[in-house]
Order: sequence, then C-alpha cells, then structure tokens
Amino acid sequence: MRSSAPTAAEYLAELPADRREALEAVRQVILTHLPDGLVETMAWGMICYVVPLDTFGDTYNGQPLVHTALANQKQYMSLYLHSIYGDEAMRERFEAAYLATGKRYDVGKSCVRFRRLEDLPLDVVGETIESASAEDLIAQHQRAMASRRSRRVR
Repeated sequence: MRSSAPTAAEYLAELPADRREALEAVRQVILTHLPDGLVETMAWGMICYVVPLDTFGDTYNGQPLVHTALANQKQYMSLYLHSIYGDEAMRERFEAAYLATGKRYDVGKSCVRFRRLEDLPLDVVGETIESASAEDLIAQHQRAMASRRSRRVR
C-alpha cells in the first residue's frame, strides 16, 4: 500500500491505530540502532533509511542506497533489510538469530513480513541494523556493480 506522505510522521498518521503503534515501535528500534551516515526519508511509498546521494551518489539507478525500509502492506507490515541481502554471512546470522527466538519467520526476497509487533524479534532487528554501516552498504554496492561489469565483459 503505497503512500504519498512526505514524512514518516505523516505516513504513520495515515495508518489504523494498531498498525501505527507497531510501525512506530519498529521505527524507534531502527532509529536507536541506525549507524551514523544514514538518514530517514520517504521513498517508494515507504519509510526508508538510506545513504544520502551527497555521501554516495554513484548508484546504478541514481537513487540513494537503501539500508532499511519499513512499510504497511494490505495484509501485513514489512521490514526491508537491504543490508543483509548483499552479504550472505550477515543474512545467515540474521536468519539463525531470528529462528532461535521461536517466532514465525516469514520472509520474502527482500523483506520480513509481520502481522503484529509481537511477531518481530526487535532485539534481533536492532542488532542487525546496527551491524551494517553506511560504508558497508557502499562496499556491497561497489562489489555488486564490479561483478556485474565483469559478467558483461565476458
């Protein structure tokens, strides 16, 4: 469910109370653990935490590199942890820590889906967000682009 809200506060204000409370709690965990150099913004109809273009503008699509995003969907809420999808070891650590909590692990290609705040292990989320710096995300992007270029050359 895309939103055209220009700020996170306005995005959250549009939501039903139960969803707003859950996403506000997850947002607070994100903000508490967000590494230096990342900023909160609205993009693609979601609350996003990105490496600003004035820090690193050499992206493949001219958009800021997304570290984390938070969205309300029709049937669930989504937490996008882009930082772990470019690093297999980090993704495996996240998955193992999440599964160890006994909570339902409902993931898509790039997101964790949850229906209630209680379904999401906030401590695992916080540790995961904290573990990938803006510099890590930039390095992941640069490796991916170098690999992509080398495949085209072959």
